Amino acid sequence: MSGSRHHRPHLKRPVWIIVLVSFFIIFLISVYIYPSRSFAACYIFSPRGCTMFEQLPTTPSRELTDEETIAQVVFKELLKTPPVHSKSPKIAFMFLTPGNLPFERLWDKFFHGHEDRFSVYVHASSEKPVHVSRYFVGRDIHSEKVAWGKISMLDAEKRLLAHALVDPDNHQFVLLSDSCVPLHNFDYVYNYLMYTNVSYIDCFEDPGPHGSGRYSEHMLPEVEKKDFRKGSQWFSLKRQHAIIIMADSLYYTKFKLYCKPNMDGRNCYADEHYLPTLFYMIDPGGIANWSVTHVDWSEGKWHPKAYRAQDVTFDLLKKIASIDESFHITSDQKKKVTIQPCLWNGMKRPCYLFGRKFYPETLDRLLFLFSNYTTV
Repeated sequence: MSGSRHHRPHLKRPVWIIVLVSFFIIFLISVYIYPSRSFAACYIFSPRGCTMFEQLPTTPSRELTDEETIAQVVFKELLKTPPVHSKSPKIAFMFLTPGNLPFERLWDKFFHGHEDRFSVYVHASSEKPVHVSRYFVGRDIHSEKVAWGKISMLDAEKRLLAHALVDPDNHQFVLLSDSCVPLHNFDYVYNYLMYTNVSYIDCFEDPGPHGSGRYSEHMLPEVEKKDFRKGSQWFSLKRQHAIIIMADSLYYTKFKLYCKPNMDGRNCYADEHYLPTLFYMIDPGGIANWSVTHVDWSEGKWHPKAYRAQDVTFDLLKKIASIDESFHITSDQKKKVTIQPCLWNGMKRPCYLFGRKFYPETLDRLLFLFSNYTTV
């Protein structure tokens, strides 16, 4: 009896080992035969790593409102729309001005000989312009009063876009002011815009008081603070994006109601935030994140540097026209500077096609230098 008790534990040990091994073999066989049903099998047998978690449907952080669902469906369908082809594609030059355009003679020189490749639209908010160039005569659209920094500025931009979209041959849409001048010749500008794969909308994140500090939580849930962006109002759009702006009412309404001067003790300017935020949210890869219109903010004032007659030289114009990096600086105490190369279809190219802000007194100097500084 004592001998049998002494040998019993030695008899049990191999039995348990056999049982454990058997279970392990059965497990391996099952996960090999049915790998898709086991997370362990995914990692053991998949030579490319486990992708099961990636394949699981993602759960949205919140339920979308009806308006957001409608907007996303419309935007996605518009973004999938192939470009419209026409025999004579044109650039729509849209001028946003209070009255007369002091550089019409310069633009006349720029446009001359290219009559079938451009169209002109003028929105004059204060008084009807007296035109001196044939290219501007009869090109005034119905205009309304525009107040700086208010939603009426966006309304004027949309009014220009609406009139320009009527012409199916308009493929690119450039917003310009009365103080803008061309930095290159027409052929260069036409090829730069017509053969690009993005819209030139300025867009960057500014955590400072002149950026995210202007955000209002009243924009929730559709516009979150993390998506709020800033940029120059001067843009160049492809037709697809111009139509999206016409189609949007949801996000436009948020900016109309909650991005305006002296709201909740803050000054928010919709023309600096609406388009950058909208396209950052719906098509971030479809915009360049810089504007093709050069503005010099280096003086750190509320308004950009303005050029007088004595400032306008060949060297100045060629210097601006050859800049090939975009520059952004935040408005917080860190004053973080971001410099990025201007890439045109993946190649580094000059950033700017137009420049502002030029005083009317510079016209004669610009006309004299035009043929030289616009030579590619």
